[in-house]
Amino acid sequence: MAQSKSHFKLVAIDDTPESLELITEALAEDPIQVFTSTDPEDGLEIVFHEHPQIVLLDLVMPKLGGMEVLERIVEFDPGIEVILMTAHYSTESAVEAIKKGASDYFNKPVSISLLRDRVRKLMDEARQRQRTHELDDELLSASQFEGMVGRSPVMWDLFARIRRVAPHFRTVLLTGATGTGKELAARALHQLSPVSGGRYVVCNCSAVVETLFESELFGYVKGAFTGANQDKMGLFEYAHNGTLFLDEIGDMPMNTQAKLLRVLQNQEVQRVGSLSPRKVDARVIAATNHDLKALITQNRFREDLYYRLSMVEIRTPRLAERKEDLALLEHYFIRKFAEQYQKSIQGLTQRAQIVLARYSWPGNVRELENVLGSACMMVMGEMIDVADLPENMRPHALDASAAVAPGVGAELDKDLSLEEQERLLLISALERSGGNQSQAARLLRISRDRMRYKMSKHNLK
Repeated sequence: MAQSKSHFKLVAIDDTPESLELITEALAEDPIQVFTSTDPEDGLEIVFHEHPQIVLLDLVMPKLGGMEVLERIVEFDPGIEVILMTAHYSTESAVEAIKKGASDYFNKPVSISLLRDRVRKLMDEARQRQRTHELDDELLSASQFEGMVGRSPVMWDLFARIRRVAPHFRTVLLTGATGTGKELAARALHQLSPVSGGRYVVCNCSAVVETLFESELFGYVKGAFTGANQDKMGLFEYAHNGTLFLDEIGDMPMNTQAKLLRVLQNQEVQRVGSLSPRKVDARVIAATNHDLKALITQNRFREDLYYRLSMVEIRTPRLAERKEDLALLEHYFIRKFAEQYQKSIQGLTQRAQIVLARYSWPGNVRELENVLGSACMMVMGEMIDVADLPENMRPHALDASAAVAPGVGAELDKDLSLEEQERLLLISALERSGGNQSQAARLLRISRDRMRYKMSKHNLK
């Protein structure tokens, strides 16, 4: 849908008039209204008054520095996409800016094509967010990010952090419970990084025998030990010009941690049995479901390695923290497995939805995926019901058909068919909400679109 010229607004703040002229000319053909200011305080007033979607901000300015302006913009509205510009690039300042809420970090003079592409991408993302409630498939499409699915605030924040960090990181620490998607986040960081064309190498630290850690990571030369019949490169060398993902870093032995720290500091590895170091250039993503600070107090993890790895730390949220994503994830996994098993599965019955909504999901999204994968394999018809769910979940299904919401459905006759029970539940919810469809949908814990579909299905006006 075409947007009016004034729908999108951008404010450029730079004490160099030539830079502002360049930005204005570069975006002249795009449907975006551009405001400029050479004075950071005046620029802030424009931001507060116009409420733009995007701000281009010079890092070094008189009177008020770019970092301070950034902090005030983020405090005013953290949803504004702030892009910092500087002629004095450094990884440290880029990481600091991202931590404070910047969306991106450009070198000056700014590339016209890069600027246009970035602004257009931000405009496209804004348009996507406006359309997320139209249809389930459109919602799902708009809510996928590099293999991850979500539209809850915590997931939007996760996606934004990954997008901001990916172009700049050398090391990242991913933390979160088992099954929350740390490996998906790691792949997203790699795919959005400048080395996305390089190898993405995975090392599961919990699966490596302690005596083989050093040779696995750093390689060895022929004759280094019994059975070393030829030279072998380690995972660091294999990931040169790419990314090495160290999963379950908390399970790495202490002596290997010391050697890993030296590699991260010096960017060079030494094969087992070799006297000469080899230069490597690999980005490192470490992940753990442990509390590394607690392991430090137990002398099971090096404090200096923790600080080296956690220059940027990203936490993946539990499913319990993003329950609003549950229906979206159900739709995503059912569609995935229906295609995989070549079945025409349409979705979940209301009883099955209630069972899944009541469950605590200790195994998080991975457990949900496994549950729905099993259900899609077992179901014979088009709708997954309680009987299709894994046996350990069925105790949670007791009286599910009468537990749609407090007071809704208590009057149902158990001798009625499921279709008849569903119709009575809809009527009961509509009566209790005074005919308000949105409120009735909330009582039934379904989307408004699904409410309208069910009303049409049962010929309810």
